[in-house]
Amino acid sequence: MARDRRPAAARRRRGGAVRCRGLAWPGRRSHCAGWPPGADAVAPFDAVAWHGPVAEAIAPVAPGEGVLTAGADARVGTVLRPAGRRLRHSDVALLTTAGIAQVAVRVPRVRLVRSGVASPIIDAATNFVAGAIAADGGAAKQPAEGAADRLDRAFRDETVDAVIVIGGTGMGRRDACVRALARSGRVAVHGIAISPGETAALGEVDGRPVLLLPGRIDSAIAVWLLLGRPLLARLSGCTDTADGQDCVLSRKVSSSLGLAEVVPVRRVGDAVEPLASGYLSLAALVNADGWILVPPDSEGYPADARVTVRPLP
Repeated sequence: MARDRRPAAARRRRGGAVRCRGLAWPGRRSHCAGWPPGADAVAPFDAVAWHGPVAEAIAPVAPGEGVLTAGADARVGTVLRPAGRRLRHSDVALLTTAGIAQVAVRVPRVRLVRSGVASPIIDAATNFVAGAIAADGGAAKQPAEGAADRLDRAFRDETVDAVIVIGGTGMGRRDACVRALARSGRVAVHGIAISPGETAALGEVDGRPVLLLPGRIDSAIAVWLLLGRPLLARLSGCTDTADGQDCVLSRKVSSSLGLAEVVPVRRVGDAVEPLASGYLSLAALVNADGWILVPPDSEGYPADARVTVRPLP
């Protein structure tokens, strides 16, 4: 593979210079251009002086200089991107450069359903989940708004890999999602030790997983982080989900035993500061640079503890 220089076949002259004759295709050789017969090096333009049809190298040019040999970028059989890893934009560009025009990817199809009456909060939570699904390589399908009578159809949608319902998971008069799931399939659990998001539910219909998110925006975000995102990773076969960064807490975090708690944090110098726990206010979430998890077997973290900070979608 020629670099962006001039190919030459050389013969030695007195004084250490190399006198060259121009070969086929005289002029600039572009990167990745074909290789003229008989050439074994590529000289940069500032190392060549032309005297009519004769080129003279005015700087030493060693055999193989300016040339990428076969296997320099990757040997035959090298795995460029293993299965289970996300394809970044740089990966797509590099695979294309390597001549790989197509790769097989899993794109989980997730049907989103707004439950209950029309609500800007439910709409906001639904749009958040749709964006988070797209960011993690999935495809969100959003049908028209509907309540429990439309949930039955959504649960039996055979064109999707999973169903996520936003709202209607509590005990209110209009909270009918869990009952609708029980009619169509199986409720595995309703009421999960997550804070916020205790009213979330999990189940399945004909083998398709169903996740019911609370309608409150902070609860929907927390349940997505702890349950929705791992579910999507499982459906896509993604294995590189460890996207956290170790940081030091500027002050302690208190939590209740038995609850997995999502705590938004903000960077302050080299440390992170917890912004809220339990109820996550809009101000806390907007100002957060990431979040940490307090596991259910912990009562929190002391100040100066090292924690894993993960980004918000």
